[in-house]
Amino acid sequence: MRPQCTQVYVSSENVRRICRLARALSFAVAGVGNTVGMPIVKSLLARNTRLIILTRPSSKKRFPKGVKTVPVDYSDTSALAAALRENAVDVVVSTLSGEGLRAQYKLSDAAKAAGVKLFVPSEFGMPTRGATEGILGEKSKLADYVQSIDLSITRVYNGLYQEFLPFMVGMPEAGKFLIKGSGNEPLSLTAIPDVGEYLAYVLTTLPLEQLNNVELRIQGERSTLRELSKLYDVPVEFVDSIPKDIPRADEREWLQACAAKGTMSTGHDITAGRDGPALAGSANRLFPGFHFKTVKETLAL
Repeated sequence: MRPQCTQVYVSSENVRRICRLARALSFAVAGVGNTVGMPIVKSLLARNTRLIILTRPSSKKRFPKGVKTVPVDYSDTSALAAALRENAVDVVVSTLSGEGLRAQYKLSDAAKAAGVKLFVPSEFGMPTRGATEGILGEKSKLADYVQSIDLSITRVYNGLYQEFLPFMVGMPEAGKFLIKGSGNEPLSLTAIPDVGEYLAYVLTTLPLEQLNNVELRIQGERSTLRELSKLYDVPVEFVDSIPKDIPRADEREWLQACAAKGTMSTGHDITAGRDGPALAGSANRLFPGFHFKTVKETLAL
C-alpha cells in the first residue's frame, strides 16, 4: 500500500535539539519564476547552503550573484538525473507552474534515479490531497506518483499568498472589494517571503527522515473575506460572479469560488469535505519564534 502523507508534530524541546544538528545538504530549485521560487532561493542562500538552480536553456532570468545555474531539458530524464547526480543534490524543490507542472513527473523520476533524498513538489497553495479535478487534482496526482516510486515527498500548503488578495477581490480595477458568496468562510493567507523563509528553515534544521511523506500546513493569518474587507477604505460588494470586464476575471472567479467553499484554509480536508481549524497553521510550530506577517503588514494597509 502506498504511504500516505501525515502531519508533523514536534515538541519545542525537540525542535531546539534538532536545530543544533549540523548538516550540509545540497539543494536544487526548479522553476524559479515570479512568486515563491526566488524567496526560497534567497532564504536557502542566506543559510550558506550548496545550491543550484535548474533553468531552461532559453531562460534569460537573472539570479543572485554567485549562485550556480544549470540549464536542463525537462523532457530528458537521463540528462536531468545526470545534472542532479553531478551536483550531489540531496533535496529538489520544485516551483514549476502552469504547463511546467507536468514536467515534475520526469523531474521526480530523475531525482529518484540520482539518489535524491527528498522531493518538494510545487504545491504552495491550498491543500490538494484527495483532489481529482483541475489544478488541485493535477498536484494530488503528481504527489501520488512521487510516493509510488518510493521517493520521499514534503508538501507545503500555505493557502492564498497575501500579496494576491487585492487581485482576488478585484482591487484596484473595480474600485470595490468584491466577495462571491457569504464571505464568512475562513481562509489561510501567507506572505510569499515567509513561505520561502519557512521552507528554508525546515529543510536545513529538521532531519530529512522527519519530512518523509508529510504535509506542512502553515498560515500567516486566518481570516474571512468579510474581516479582510475592513482593511480597505472602499465599498464592499457581494456578487454572484466576478464581472467579465475585469482582466483575468476567470482566475479571480476560481479563487473566490475556492474561498466560498472553504477550501482555501490550510486545515481543509478534501476527502472529508470539511475544515479542520486545528490543522490550519499547525506546522507553524516547526519554526519557533518566527513572526509570520499579517495581511495588514504585508500590504502596508
